[in-house]
Parts: sequence; C-alpha cells; structure tokens
Amino acid sequence: MHIKDVRITCHAEWITMNLRAVLMVIVTLLLSGVSVAGPNGGAMLYRQNCAVCHGDNGGGGVGIPLNLPDFLAVASDDYLRKTLRIGRPGRIMPAFANLGDTEIDAIIGHIRSWSPQAAPVYNSDPLPGNPERGKTLYARHCTGCHGDEGRGGIGTGVTFSRPREAPVEAPALDNPGFQESVSDAMLKASLLRGREGTPMPSIKVFGLKEKDADDLVAYLRTLNRDVLPEDNSGLEPVILYESAYSLKQTLENLKQAVIGRNFRIIREQYLDQGLAPEGKEDTRRIILYFCNFAFLNDALAIDPRVGLFLPCRITLVKTEHGVQVMSINPKNLSRLFNNSDLDRYCQQMHDMYAEIMEDATL
Repeated sequence: MHIKDVRITCHAEWITMNLRAVLMVIVTLLLSGVSVAGPNGGAMLYRQNCAVCHGDNGGGGVGIPLNLPDFLAVASDDYLRKTLRIGRPGRIMPAFANLGDTEIDAIIGHIRSWSPQAAPVYNSDPLPGNPERGKTLYARHCTGCHGDEGRGGIGTGVTFSRPREAPVEAPALDNPGFQESVSDAMLKASLLRGREGTPMPSIKVFGLKEKDADDLVAYLRTLNRDVLPEDNSGLEPVILYESAYSLKQTLENLKQAVIGRNFRIIREQYLDQGLAPEGKEDTRRIILYFCNFAFLNDALAIDPRVGLFLPCRITLVKTEHGVQVMSINPKNLSRLFNNSDLDRYCQQMHDMYAEIMEDATL
C-alpha cells in the first residue's frame, strides 16, 4: 500500500470515529430532552410538553389555540409563565412543575415566534370597576358561552360535530389557575379586542365602552372557585373479581350482565389474538368488548382522550383456582386527565364495571 493510500485510509477512519462521537452526542442530547436545534430548545420543549394538546403549530385541539394573533397580542409573558407553572386545576391544563425557569422561558419564546408583535406588559393594579354592574353586563353578554358563574364550557370542544369556527369550549373564568395568572389589565384588553377565530367578539360589538370593561373585570374577580382534585392516588389500577364458574359460563354470565345494562356487545376475542399464530392463541384468556354509544359520545365530548380506555372491555383469565374477571379502574385513570368534568363519568364507569363483574361472578 502506498503512503498516500495509507493517509487516505487513516483520514477516513478518523472521520468515521469522529462522526460516531458526534452521533453519540446527538443521541444523548435527544434522549436527555435537550434540543440540538438551538441554545434554548424552545421548539423541542414545546413539542414534548405542549403540542399533544395545543397542536404542533399552536393551532389548538384538546387545548386552546395559542397561535391566534388576538391571543398573542394580549397575552403577556407573565401570564404564560404563571399558566405553565400553575396550570388550570380541575381542567385539562396541568401544572409543569418539572420544568425549570430556563425551559419555561424557552417555551414562551417559541410561542412568541408565531407573532411579529412584541409581548405586552401590564401593571398589576386592580381596575376601579363596579362588580354589581359588571354582573348585569356579564349575564347579558357572556353567560351563553362562559356559563352563569364563569365555569366555562363542559369538555374541550373537540367533538365529532363541533363547528370549525369554535375551536374549543369557552374557558373557565372562575378557575383559580386562570385567576392567579391573568391581570386585570389583560382581562380588559381581551374584552376590548375580542379574539378572531373563536366565538368571542370584542365587547365593542355590543356597544360597550372601556368603563363597561372595567365593570366586567371587577365582576370576574369575584368568580374564584376552589377546585380540589379528588385524591385517587391510592386506588388499585384494576378492578378484579374471582369466579367459581367455568370460563365458558363466566363469559356467558358476563354477556347477559352487559346486555342487561343496555350495552351492546362488540366482539369477543382471545387476549393474544393477532400476536400468536392463528389457531395457536391461548384459549384461557378472553377479552369481551362492549359499548353504550350514548355514554361513549357524552364522555368523548367531555374529553376525547377518554378514547384511550373506551369502548369498555373486560378480560377473563382461567387459572388453577378458577376464573379471574378484571378490567382497568377508570377512577385510577381519571387522575391522569386533570379534568373534573370527566371524573363523574369515570366514577360511573367504575361502578358499572363493578356491577357487571359482580353479577357475572355471583
């Protein structure tokens, strides 16, 4: 081999070794959650923490749209920062206590990149409004969307039949997280500007003036509801019953109990169906799928993420000692959703599962 060839070979090996080292650094950074796209990594942090609800480009979905010009024109960095820190207790938005200040600021910077407008800065002084007069104005112009006491729309607005001009349900104005995050001045700016792309117009459409905005803000400040999330941390992840009947009889009992409660049986299948070769499935493990479509649509209207554990399913497993009948515990799952409106449905699902399994095993 010539000296020139040796140099080329060594040079190629050196490049290969360094490329491997660079790739290892990139993989390590990606796995650790640090963006390699920029110093703050705001885009990656947003994708990791926010995009699943608010959309990759802030267009909304389960969460409100963030890229609306009217929203970014009135939302201060302080409001966004507090919102990320406090969340909306009892609603969809969680508190991101796991993020540091630098990460929070990076996310805010990424959100700001969607608008050429500078972030507004407000003072923290309360407005000198009349809450009693504001209550009258609120009842006349705001209750249709935000409810009688500012509790907001039920669910997320992401339903099968929602009009496209209504991207989300109206937010809860009485939520302690919202009340803590928003300033009087920002509330006033929102009322006067409105929000194109949502059902919320400027109050000027109704002939209202700045003084009316002050009165409305004063009333909104009286709507601070305590939201205490139910403590489901100690709940078992599954609901489990033991049956002394045979697997075949337990399955038949289960079907009768399901039908007796106005649920429709969708299908039954072996637990490993589609994973094991056809004809080689474990016949001792069976899943029964069933659904009440009215209940399903109501729950999906509250929070489409409920589709993760709907339609209903119960698993039967034959053991040496009898037959186990089990399902997920919806109450245990409800704590993951931060949606107090959905808790009621999860409680109903829990009770329904327990009643059906008890009937099938007694």
